Amino acid sequence: MYPYVRLAKEIWKARRAPRIGILDLHESRHICWPWDIDPWMELNNGRTLTLFDLGRVPMGVRMGLPEVAARNRWGMAIAGNSTRYRRRVTAFQRVTIRSRCLGWDDRFIYIDQTMWRGDACTTQMLARSAFTSAQGIVAPATVIAALGQDPVSPPLPDWVQHWIAADAHRPWPPQI
Repeated sequence: MYPYVRLAKEIWKARRAPRIGILDLHESRHICWPWDIDPWMELNNGRTLTLFDLGRVPMGVRMGLPEVAARNRWGMAIAGNSTRYRRRVTAFQRVTIRSRCLGWDDRFIYIDQTMWRGDACTTQMLARSAFTSAQGIVAPATVIAALGQDPVSPPLPDWVQHWIAADAHRPWPPQI
């Protein structure tokens, strides 16, 4: 089940935190609870993505994205991700999630999220996020301008550009 209570707590905290810009870092702290683990007694890979939600959604709240989306009747969605799992997280361990927007192109906003246990990075996810309307995808520059910020993206890091290029070669729909 989705952790709505945990999400509500993170949104409540984000609403009371100072506003941040589109490129600013957001940090949140979490505990790996027993219901987050898999049969191998570590943080479940699917739950890891859910915990990244608990870092990303409050980041957007601090930026003012929900208000801008509601005012313009835009939806928000994750349109793809790539996740690297490098160190175990087990029950009752505390982790810090660091979330930041890296930049955008004509369709997507690219977000880097990392999970840390002390000084050790356990997991990293690159996600692309889209804003949608009844007409389709909303250009990220339009969204950023609606936030009152500079709509020109900083250059995306090489590794992000390589991921975008590689994903463009992946067939859709998948071939069976």
